[in-house]
Amino acid sequence: MGAIDQSVNQLQSADNEDITLFRDMLLRCLEKEVIPHYDQWEKDGWMPKEAWLMLGAAGMLGPDMPEEFGAAGAPFEVALMILEETCRLNLHSLSTALNVHANIVMPYINNLGTAEQKAQWLPRMVTGEVVGSIGMTEPGAGSDLAGMRTNAVRDGDEWVINGSKTFITNGLHCGLIVLAAKTDTTKGAKGISLFLVDSSLPGFKKGKGIKKMGQHSNDTAELFFDNLRVPANALLGEENKGFIYLMQELPRERLGLGSQAIGACEGAMAITADYVKQRKAFGSTVAQFQNTRFKMAELRAQLELAKSYLKQCEARFKVGAMTTEEASILKLTSTELQVKLTHECLQLFGGYGYTEEYPISRFFTDARVQTIYAGTSEIMKEMIARGELGR
Repeated sequence: MGAIDQSVNQLQSADNEDITLFRDMLLRCLEKEVIPHYDQWEKDGWMPKEAWLMLGAAGMLGPDMPEEFGAAGAPFEVALMILEETCRLNLHSLSTALNVHANIVMPYINNLGTAEQKAQWLPRMVTGEVVGSIGMTEPGAGSDLAGMRTNAVRDGDEWVINGSKTFITNGLHCGLIVLAAKTDTTKGAKGISLFLVDSSLPGFKKGKGIKKMGQHSNDTAELFFDNLRVPANALLGEENKGFIYLMQELPRERLGLGSQAIGACEGAMAITADYVKQRKAFGSTVAQFQNTRFKMAELRAQLELAKSYLKQCEARFKVGAMTTEEASILKLTSTELQVKLTHECLQLFGGYGYTEEYPISRFFTDARVQTIYAGTSEIMKEMIARGELGR
């Protein structure tokens, strides 16, 4: 057994006391402060800023960030647990917002930022005062980062940014965006840099919220940059290394998506099992039909395999051994399973599953985007193929 495998095995058997403690705190917080209001947020298409401040006060924003910034310094698995539990409880809009803010943007700053950048942003992100978003996708460039048109030009001690982004999670709430922009238009993806952009600066404009088929209370918006000037020290990391940084951070981002998928699958399975054991047809419960039993057995078997791979990836990530290919496999398999599982579970509800009254419908509609954002399933297959076969 190699050194990496030994480390992975040690981590897999580590004490879960921190995770259990945070889970209990999270569930109490959600039960009291979120679940009673969540349906109304979904109807309004908006999660109020007070919710961010409440989650910050409860220690649920970036719990694995260093203690010097006001966080708990907890294991990174705690952040993944928060995403999994919120999806299990059918709070996918909230989970996606948290994934971007605390599982993507905050680690970017912590891993790449200067001491001054960390001190400027992380404490206020821990409290929820500042909401974070990440700006990569553009109207004409999604997974193809080389097609990015947003650009940043150096002008003395400032950078001048022009362009636009779309489908930006937390776009309306954001006080800070990690923005990808071309700083060398001759180098394609290798000419991209990252910037920490304060949304209050002149030239930063937020468009209207984008209405979606699911995840309604998670605000998604277009953002526009018109001669936006940021100081030279807003550059995150080194110039023209943005694409490298994006690739470096992909494993954690996709661990978050995998955790969301697993949580949603568990939640959908649980309410479906309860329903089919109560619903009667032709003189017996739906749970007694062989089709139902075989469907649920098949889904459980596939879900347990997906959970095992997620745990393996978590352990490998923690020792710095998780590859981009593994991250792509995780994202592809877990999110495709989520879409399939919620589809099959909704079918077992019959006509009731098609109504908003039954929560399985939200599990179904909220799942659909999981195979699209943060890299489509087709792009995941291409990434996996490159690792297996080369370009």
